[in-house]
Amino acid sequence: MSKPRASVAGRARSAKILRVAAKVFFKHGYAGASIDTIIAEAGGSKRDVYNQFGGKEGLFAAIVRDNLQTALGSLALGPDQSKSLQEMLLEFGTGLAERLSTPTGLNLYRIIVSEGMRFPALAKLFYESGPGLVANKLAQVLEQRQRAKEIDMVDCRAAADHFVGMIRGNLHLAVILGIRPPPRPEEIQAFVSKAVAAFLFGIVIGRKNGCS
Repeated sequence: MSKPRASVAGRARSAKILRVAAKVFFKHGYAGASIDTIIAEAGGSKRDVYNQFGGKEGLFAAIVRDNLQTALGSLALGPDQSKSLQEMLLEFGTGLAERLSTPTGLNLYRIIVSEGMRFPALAKLFYESGPGLVANKLAQVLEQRQRAKEIDMVDCRAAADHFVGMIRGNLHLAVILGIRPPPRPEEIQAFVSKAVAAFLFGIVIGRKNGCS
């Protein structure tokens, strides 16, 4: 009985550290944030942070990954393919667009835009823990559907990059730049539906468009 309780307590502890770390990063920027500041609010010790996350970079990467878990959860691998590719892309694209539009998602991108050139290792880590991670997972799903003869022979990694780029496009950039507010749920649904239609069926006259 003690191990499950310890596990639950450990997960709660890690979640609290991530919440506090995100707040500190967003307030002070990556360069201005410190492990000491995070510990002062979250409690614990530096050893706790370094053991769990490996330091400040690891904390930042964990926040990025945590922010994308909803979207990644829709990309199920394995023999169960009860959802069509169109349904899966709609669910994945909506989850990704929603996560990118949250305050956490927007603040993470703003930190990278403002500080990525000063911290190239952080920029690489952000890419591998965020956009690169979701594109890799989507590419695996597309390869699985390719082997099942559901899609034509294509470069699945390039196709995954294209789709993620469509979701993280000018709409997201306009929000990052403060030109417009984050999209409402109905706007996200309409935007993703059009992106999936273009991705699956193209824009050439005479091709069937399967998304409304």
